Amino acid sequence: MTEAQSPVGSVDRALLILQEIGKHSRGVTLDELATRLSLPKSSLHRLLGALKHRGFAAQPEPGGPYFLGTEMLATAFRFYETMDLRSLVRPLLLRLSEEFAETVHMAMLDGGEVVYLDKVEAVRTITMTSVIGGRDAAHCTGVGKALLAWTYPTDEAIRAWSDRFGPLASRTRNTITNPAKLATHLDQVRQRGYALDLEENEPGVRCVAASVFMGRNAPVAAVSVTAIKDRMSAARMEQVGHRLRRAVAEQV
Repeated sequence: MTEAQSPVGSVDRALLILQEIGKHSRGVTLDELATRLSLPKSSLHRLLGALKHRGFAAQPEPGGPYFLGTEMLATAFRFYETMDLRSLVRPLLLRLSEEFAETVHMAMLDGGEVVYLDKVEAVRTITMTSVIGGRDAAHCTGVGKALLAWTYPTDEAIRAWSDRFGPLASRTRNTITNPAKLATHLDQVRQRGYALDLEENEPGVRCVAASVFMGRNAPVAAVSVTAIKDRMSAARMEQVGHRLRRAVAEQV
């Protein structure tokens, strides 16, 4: 419990209850909730009553297990159906661009390509081909590899993707064009938690990218920090990667 960090303890407890219920597809009992959340059954029962009243929790049978309610699910689906991803993520892009003084992109996967949804250019701009609404090959961009790594999380899935959208074109001498090597590379991306573009799409340009999941198993977008090679050493790329991964997880 972290009530000391929450401005409203009862709201925080209600949210913790919903989070815990959401972990149990077959439902969870009052006793189990009380044990897992370290809450008195009396206060837990009152909070569950309020959540049931608003449709955010459900108990199909009296005394039976609790499930997420239909209103909870409907609210989530309405949000995803009408979500303006660019507006939601843009504040993060602005902060990252200011923090690193570099250009920041957001992109989504579309088949074998990425589509740039947003771009914030740093004061010290660099010449790049990327534009909002523009496209690049997924296999040789940081955002593309971040998206591929979790959208196609096995070697077999990557090979199937490559068979469908390949052959993997060479953009620079560093571009990975072999599907097996790409699959091995993407496994490293998953282990590291972020993707790197080491001048694989444009000579002299490097970037670090992290996936945006929005609560889903597969990413809905990816965010990258891009700079010229001279400003993106291996040490700085590691620093940016760890910071980027944390920032994306905290924001979205």
